[in-house]
Amino acid sequence: MKDHTHKLLEKAERSIRAAKLLADGEGTEFAAGRAYYAMFYVAEALLYEQDQAFGKHSAVHAVYGKEFAKTGLLDPKYHRWLLKAFEDRLQTDYGVDANMRSEDVETVMERAREFLAAARSFLGETTGPSSYV
Repeated sequence: MKDHTHKLLEKAERSIRAAKLLADGEGTEFAAGRAYYAMFYVAEALLYEQDQAFGKHSAVHAVYGKEFAKTGLLDPKYHRWLLKAFEDRLQTDYGVDANMRSEDVETVMERAREFLAAARSFLGETTGPSSYV
């Protein structure tokens, strides 16, 4: 695995931990954004391992979908989850009245954890933290 790929996966894990801290406090709406970014870093890591890097979220979303979801390399649900988390992030980051229920934030965080675990397995990463909240 490339060093940069590994660093992106570590960053995803830190983002999940940050989401948990926010969700446990009064930052539920901000936790959704951190959980999205965890998924985004995972998608970036998978693409980077294939020598693909992009500067826009939309490009990462589209190419990840093409390379991993449509081909069946990874379960297409991860692509759906990534896109849904992005929508949630936009609503909570830019909407002044946006609010997410704690159960919904927990779901997004759990999805981020599962996506990270699937990516690590796919990439053959046998080491790495196994308890990211």
